[in-house]
Amino acid sequence: MNPRPSIVLIIGATGSIGRYAIAEALRQGYAVRALVRDQARAARVLPDGVDLVVGDLTRPKTLGPAVDGVEAIVFTHGSTTSERDVRDNDYAGVANVLKALDGRQVRIALMTAIGTTRPGVAYAQWKLRSERLVRASGNPYTIVRPGWFDYNQPDQRMIVMLQGDKRQAGSPADGVIARDEIARVLIDSLQSDTADHKTLELVADHGTEQDDLTAAFASLTPDSGASLDGAEDDVDLPVDHEPETFRRDLAAIAGADR
Repeated sequence: MNPRPSIVLIIGATGSIGRYAIAEALRQGYAVRALVRDQARAARVLPDGVDLVVGDLTRPKTLGPAVDGVEAIVFTHGSTTSERDVRDNDYAGVANVLKALDGRQVRIALMTAIGTTRPGVAYAQWKLRSERLVRASGNPYTIVRPGWFDYNQPDQRMIVMLQGDKRQAGSPADGVIARDEIARVLIDSLQSDTADHKTLELVADHGTEQDDLTAAFASLTPDSGASLDGAEDDVDLPVDHEPETFRRDLAAIAGADR
């Protein structure tokens, strides 16, 4: 059994999922650190008791103090559906944080999105590449691909975990989930051995939210260490055809796993 982490870094802390993740992490007794660009603004919107560390995901040299000493990192950041924005913020943020760790092991929870493996969708491919970096990093991890935020009905609170990324309509028909439940799954995964090396799509069904998600995590197929992709994903992105940016990051991050 892996030891429970004590200090958790939240990436995207002032965003709509990050704030819930902070609240849930505090509720579960973690010491919480938040990476923020504007300390004064963050202090106004985040609860007391959070360690605010100033840094910028797009500026690697600013990330050292944020990752120093943490035992888990939760990525909740996200930008637009612009390929450039996702590449330069969502993807680059994951790459830069992993490189800042320099091979030091932490527990990771990464939020991307349902439909990440949709073929030919440029911005989704950069989210997929961020997943690949996490899998290659050698860290224990859980990758969560939530459905459409807050389209759920009030009685639609039963957490459902899927695999294979087969829902690709690009609309709420793919599945819906409340923001606080996304945060709960991300934080719960940090101390669950049954969540380690799992990639899942997260949606909600009609019914009551479960008290314990151990069985739900345990029902999932673990990712294979021989692949950069999720256990049941169908992906056609050969690494040797990938952009140079990704291949360079992959080499640096996989090489730092020691």
